[in-house]
Amino acid sequence: MTTARHDLVRTLERAGAVPPAWRDAVAAVDRALFIPARFGAYDADADPEAWRSVVYSDAPVITQVNDGLDLGAGAFERPTSSSSMPSLMLEMLDLLDVRDGDRVLEIGTGTGYNAAWLCHRLGEDRVTTVEYDRDVAARARAALAAAGYRPDVVVGDGLAGHAPGAPYDRVIATCTLRDFGRLVEQCPNGRIIAPWGSSFFHGSFALLDVRDGTARGRVTGDPGFMWDRVRRAGAGHIRDYYHGETGDRGGTRVPPQNVLQTDPAFFVSLHVTDAWYRWCDAEDDSGEATLWLFADDGTSWATAEYVPRTQEFETDQYGPRRLWDEVESAYRQWERLGCPPRDRFGLTVRPDGTPHVWLDTPERPVP
Repeated sequence: MTTARHDLVRTLERAGAVPPAWRDAVAAVDRALFIPARFGAYDADADPEAWRSVVYSDAPVITQVNDGLDLGAGAFERPTSSSSMPSLMLEMLDLLDVRDGDRVLEIGTGTGYNAAWLCHRLGEDRVTTVEYDRDVAARARAALAAAGYRPDVVVGDGLAGHAPGAPYDRVIATCTLRDFGRLVEQCPNGRIIAPWGSSFFHGSFALLDVRDGTARGRVTGDPGFMWDRVRRAGAGHIRDYYHGETGDRGGTRVPPQNVLQTDPAFFVSLHVTDAWYRWCDAEDDSGEATLWLFADDGTSWATAEYVPRTQEFETDQYGPRRLWDEVESAYRQWERLGCPPRDRFGLTVRPDGTPHVWLDTPERPVP
């Protein structure tokens, strides 16, 4: 049986993922208009049914890797544009709490599918969307026009917003942000939702209510979005960062997997903002594993070796930074605070865009 656009609506409704206010938009906008004929292993001409089965499923579709550049065989493939998972898009839109008549600024146009939903709900004249990649923006603009919508599609750095359209009532980012640039300034009384974090952990939404130019809110959710194109985290194959150097050996009593759990990883990410990790299981079914840490700038790395049923774990650190020491120090601070869960943290963002994190109340700032 041919997969049809209404299958996506039914799938999302069965999962309870469609807020009533957004059902008409989901039903009216054909996702297929926003997906290229070829992506990954799927080809609409060679196998149209397989192509449609992915397009009309509640799954993300990667539409660009490595900024559209051919880096050669074996190069690390970093996703750089996509059509996000529809249920996650709806979760964000529900949290955004859009009201009739609102003016919305979207950061990260991508395929244009999310912007089309906003246009259907609010009217195209009330939607501005910013995309860094000129080619991606052009394809989104064409797809939106094919769907019958012509919002203002702006090419530029999303954190600069789009001042000519300000002030906005709502701002939504579909890429991960480290800070908020001029977004609070351009939404002085409204709501902002964005995937937010640092290189070490970025699996949170920042949900901010803005009053008189100051935004306050909580961290929530479990998103997985691509990075803001200008300020993204490091990523790559281990071989891209490790070239056989010998580091300084040491040890720790912190099991390395403990620092990667959501609550401590979130706290560590507030202090170790510019380093990322890779967890590698041993291939011999021993249960052993290596936690690799890499500085975004490639100058430092560290490892922590996990061995089951031991209480001391070997570490190795190379470069000007002691990355494992930084991670362990932040983890120990989290323990001293009583191991607070992530949902006890919030943030305040003033017009300069810098987030200030606090525990429980703004009067308890996290240094």
